[in-house]
Amino acid sequence: MQMKLTWGGRAISGLLALLFTMSAAMKLLGGPEMTEGFAHMGLPASLRIPLGILELGCVVIYAVPATAVVGAILLTGYLGGAIVTHLRIGEPVVFQITLGLLVWLGLYLRESRLKSLIPLRI
Repeated sequence: MQMKLTWGGRAISGLLALLFTMSAAMKLLGGPEMTEGFAHMGLPASLRIPLGILELGCVVIYAVPATAVVGAILLTGYLGGAIVTHLRIGEPVVFQITLGLLVWLGLYLRESRLKSLIPLRI
């Protein structure tokens, strides 16, 4: 059972890493849709590259097992910024909150050190 949970956590974390990597790549590559999206959010287009690099860095740190906890903390902060940005323009934030919860669920299932810090009794 424990092995299935560990692999489930790896699968969740891997899918999230792919999602965040695609998002970072889109920011780094740019394009008219990205420029329109940044304008819609009220962000200057000059933040596109720094945000893409930041997002990609957070994902790499999250994907490496030795630094995964720090990566989860950084991704949570990154998503917090996304939540505030969406709230500021009156858009829903369910997707961003769900991503944040999945970041921690994936890590919790694959990282035994977290289970000793946060024991859940099921």
